[in-house]
Amino acid sequence: MGYQLEICRPACGDCLPQSMDGYAAALVFGGPMSANDDHEDFIRAELDWIPRVIDSGKPFLGICLGAQLLSRCLGGRVAPHPEGIQEIGYFPVHPTPAGRAFFPDTMQVFQWHKEGFDLPTGAELLAEGDVYAHQAFRFGGNAYGLQFHPEVTEAINRLWINGGAHRLLQPGAQPVDQQFANRQRFDPIVDRWLDDFLAKVLAPGNDSPGAVASERDPVAIEA
Repeated sequence: MGYQLEICRPACGDCLPQSMDGYAAALVFGGPMSANDDHEDFIRAELDWIPRVIDSGKPFLGICLGAQLLSRCLGGRVAPHPEGIQEIGYFPVHPTPAGRAFFPDTMQVFQWHKEGFDLPTGAELLAEGDVYAHQAFRFGGNAYGLQFHPEVTEAINRLWINGGAHRLLQPGAQPVDQQFANRQRFDPIVDRWLDDFLAKVLAPGNDSPGAVASERDPVAIEA
């Protein structure tokens, strides 16, 4: 999309930017840790940093752990499903009336999580799910959270399956062959949706694409 990317991994010792000056947006990706792991310095650092991004007015997008961290920063609770169900594989998300501009129709999306988040006070629910109710939300016009993983490719999916094989034995996890069959079926739809969604999320800074922040493992900043 014309942006230069700056990758930052606090879990590996990288420092987060002191301000959003010179950045067009921030994206926070997922990871195996919990948003409740306050004993981890990098989780605490992200919880302290995300409100500064929101206050800057720059676009913010949190994916999975990133969305859960966003919810916590806004006063929401992050917790496992009360029945211990995990979403691993492809599951439907349904647009709310407020989310129709972002989610025209129900869509099958890839999930890999064992915790969900409360909808923070003042946030708009954009999409909901059958197992974990809160799947996408917006806060303040510039901050977005997605519980699901539109960024995961087949190669990443295989890495997660190899590294987290024990998770496939948990309630709610789909078999590997079902995951890959659904990936072939649904990914082209999700890819097209993601292009449109990112264009809307990044629109406030799209006049002169130059710097975006993104996050991976569990934080990446793209500048």
